[in-house]
Amino acid sequence: MPNQDRRNFLKTGTVLSASVLASSFMGIIPSRASASNKTKAEANNNGTTFRTLGTGKHSIQVSYGLGLGCMGMSFNRSFIPDKKPMVALIRKAYDLGVNLFDTAEAYGPFTNEVLMGEAIAPFRKNITLCSKFGFDIQNGKMTGGLNSHPDHIRAVVEQSLKRLNTDVIDLLYQHRVDPKIPIEDVAGTVKDLIREGKVKHFGLSEAGAENIRKAYTVQPLTALQTEFSLLTREPLQDVIPVCEELGIGFVPYSPLSRAYLTGYINERTKYIASNDNRPTLPRYKPEAIIANWAIIDILTVFGNQRGYTAAQVALAWLRAQKPWIVPIPGTTKQAHLQENIGTASIELTFEELKQITDEVSAVKIVGDRYPTPQTK
Repeated sequence: MPNQDRRNFLKTGTVLSASVLASSFMGIIPSRASASNKTKAEANNNGTTFRTLGTGKHSIQVSYGLGLGCMGMSFNRSFIPDKKPMVALIRKAYDLGVNLFDTAEAYGPFTNEVLMGEAIAPFRKNITLCSKFGFDIQNGKMTGGLNSHPDHIRAVVEQSLKRLNTDVIDLLYQHRVDPKIPIEDVAGTVKDLIREGKVKHFGLSEAGAENIRKAYTVQPLTALQTEFSLLTREPLQDVIPVCEELGIGFVPYSPLSRAYLTGYINERTKYIASNDNRPTLPRYKPEAIIANWAIIDILTVFGNQRGYTAAQVALAWLRAQKPWIVPIPGTTKQAHLQENIGTASIELTFEELKQITDEVSAVKIVGDRYPTPQTK
């Protein structure tokens, strides 16, 4: 690789052939490098664990190796909590040491960025603020289309900066790849915004290997944000190897499968369809929820023996895959926030990781994650 930072990034994430055991799970072979004690790179002088997204000048350090996904505080999760407790939740996360917060113009639309701007105002300069562009929004409503035209990207950034009450977005993602606009043009626009000081780092969401490579040649990426959980494991085979090769961090969204892996929802759960995408997703149909429940049983039994919740086991499994994977679980509950943060202290052994992997691999997942493919 052309620089030492990227070589170190690859060295940290590389599977050590001397310490592997075969796994039946999608051809993945977990390594002792991923599942053993924390590396020196994961702890600072104060003992707070952290992980690094990206390499060199394009890198971001994330405390606990976890961020806070804030979408559900305003959008797409049926109920919308009162603003006051959500502001308090975001500030509580900061008080507990969380330093990466994720939002997007599409969440609401717009209302989540407004919430974020108010909540982070007292400590804005001390955190990493992430937002996204890429959906077509007309008259305050999602049209179902995409728009990553360079002029539109610039307009979105200007509007997001105002809603977020800030002068810079630390990590700006393209929310979905727009097939009408060459990815090189998108990357070039963000590169210009970085040069102008309105954005610090660039990321993609749900981009495939080819588009990742094309964008990277124009503007190095700090992170790829894509759905990844014990129910959605495809990234291990397609995009995570590319991230490792190029030194790009990986941010799993919906790391708990939209609350499913917590055991919080079941086949009887009622959704408010006007503000929840789960009724449209095949994996959340009652028959799929029942069929896939074996995974929750696996996580529950494993966690009960060790004092962990099912959600904590699911997050620990994700983090054990690579030391540069940073999940962003969302929540509207302070108790769940603390539960998620507690995952940072869980160190799965090689044998434990293999046990979870093997048991989950024996479960046939029922239902696609979306009605149509998202990764492009």
